[in-house]
Amino acid sequence: MSETDHQDDALLGPGDVRALAATLGVRPTKQRGQNFVIDANTVRRIVRTAGVRPEDVVVEVGPGLGSLTLALLEAADRVTAVEIDDVLAAALPDTVAARLPGRADRFTLVHNDALRVAELPGPPPTALVANLPYNVAVPVLLHMLAGFPTIDRTLVMVQAEVADRLAARPGSKVYGVPSVKAAWYAEVKRAGAIGRNVFWPAPNVDSGLVSLVRRAEPLRTTATREQVFAVVDAAFAQRRKTLRAALAGWAGSATAAEEVLVAAGVSPQARGESLTVEEFAAIAERGARR
Repeated sequence: MSETDHQDDALLGPGDVRALAATLGVRPTKQRGQNFVIDANTVRRIVRTAGVRPEDVVVEVGPGLGSLTLALLEAADRVTAVEIDDVLAAALPDTVAARLPGRADRFTLVHNDALRVAELPGPPPTALVANLPYNVAVPVLLHMLAGFPTIDRTLVMVQAEVADRLAARPGSKVYGVPSVKAAWYAEVKRAGAIGRNVFWPAPNVDSGLVSLVRRAEPLRTTATREQVFAVVDAAFAQRRKTLRAALAGWAGSATAAEEVLVAAGVSPQARGESLTVEEFAAIAERGARR
């Protein structure tokens, strides 16, 4: 039997996913944004696109029934999966042990809400690879990047429009809070599209892959992340307004906002959607000096 056959045996196909779900009495819920991947070629493609290396410690959020988990375990040194669902969390270690017995000792399950996870067992993670639940994709991604600075490379599958927003550049219509906050941490780009038919149940939207490679050096600014993000949130809370007006509440008045903007080298008549993360940092830095 070839190596590929072994891998095909380990990975979950459509029949495997449905049988596993039936055995567990699991019905994917919209409330948790669950759509299970049923295509082995898709999970292999995700692992390949993520550039998972044999020495990587990968953290996966929302592993579900384990389709992507198994493919990650074949490629990485270790995989830690964070699952909130009681039934899925209980079943996943058994699935791993049954399908990849030789790698089961390299798998760890954390039964928790990813938005509450502050630490992970074992060696620090070097990569985040996940099919993120649609309804919490951006908060989970930003929480993991903030909480685990050792995560160097990230590849997430999200709703196509969320992927567009995360990877948007200044001046784009979809550039906004997620775009700027993701750029604070990493170089962000779209890394491919995923069709609807690789999921069960098939979602009524397309999905996209987003690659995030953490900045080798943090942004050069004396402002803290919290200070910068406060400016970003204020600028986009009323995105049609000029920055002079949008930042009035943050600065204390429109006049004060104008003074900070001019000092930072940003036009008070500009709008948030035209600014780079570096410009937001410059505004925060000037504001903190007042």
